[in-house]
Amino acid sequence: MSKVPRIPNLGGARAFVLHRPHPTVQAITRQLSAIGLETVGCWPELPAEVLAADFVFFDADLGFDEQFPWKPGEAPMPMVALIGSEAPGRIEWALSHQADAQLLKPVGNAGVYSALLIARQSFEARKLQASEISSLRLRVAERQTIVRAVEALSKGAGDGRAYAQLRSLAMSWQISVEEAARRIVAMTEEEGGDDQSHRA
Repeated sequence: MSKVPRIPNLGGARAFVLHRPHPTVQAITRQLSAIGLETVGCWPELPAEVLAADFVFFDADLGFDEQFPWKPGEAPMPMVALIGSEAPGRIEWALSHQADAQLLKPVGNAGVYSALLIARQSFEARKLQASEISSLRLRVAERQTIVRAVEALSKGAGDGRAYAQLRSLAMSWQISVEEAARRIVAMTEEEGGDDQSHRA
C-alpha cells in the first residue's frame, strides 16, 4: 500500500509571479493571499531574490529562457506554468522548463491551491528521482573502479583471488572496498605515468 502524501501548510511561503500586469496576476495574487502566501509580481524578468522563493508562476505565452536565472529545467523550486495559448511551440517551451503544474488562463477564483500542491509534490518527486539517478551513476562508476582495481591486482592470478586481496587491503586500511579500489587505481596510474616518464 502506498503512502498518501500529507497536504503541507503553505502559509508563509513566497511565490513569484512572472507575468506582465494583467487581471490574471490579480486573480492569482488574491488566491495566494487567501492561502497565506506572500506574492511578488515581476516582469519581464525575475530578480535575484527569486532564488529564495518557494514557488514561481510563469507566463508560458510570452515567456523566454533569458527571464530565468537558471538553465531550462533546473529551477530550484516548483514552477507553475500559466497557459493561455495552446500553440505546440509554447507548450513545448513550458515543458522544457519542467513546469510542475499548470493553470489555464484566464484564471478565475479557484485553481491556485491545487496547482501549488501538485507543483510541490511533482517537484519533490523530480528531486528524489534525480538524487536516485545520481546515486546509481556513482555506484556504477564505483563498480567500474573496482573492476579496474581487480584487473590491476590480478597480474595473472584469478579475478576471485584479486578481489579477495582488494577486500583484505580495504580491511587493513580500514576503508571501504570502493575507496581501496580508488587508491589501487590511482597507484596503478601513477606507476604507469612514472614508467612512461622513465622511457622518455
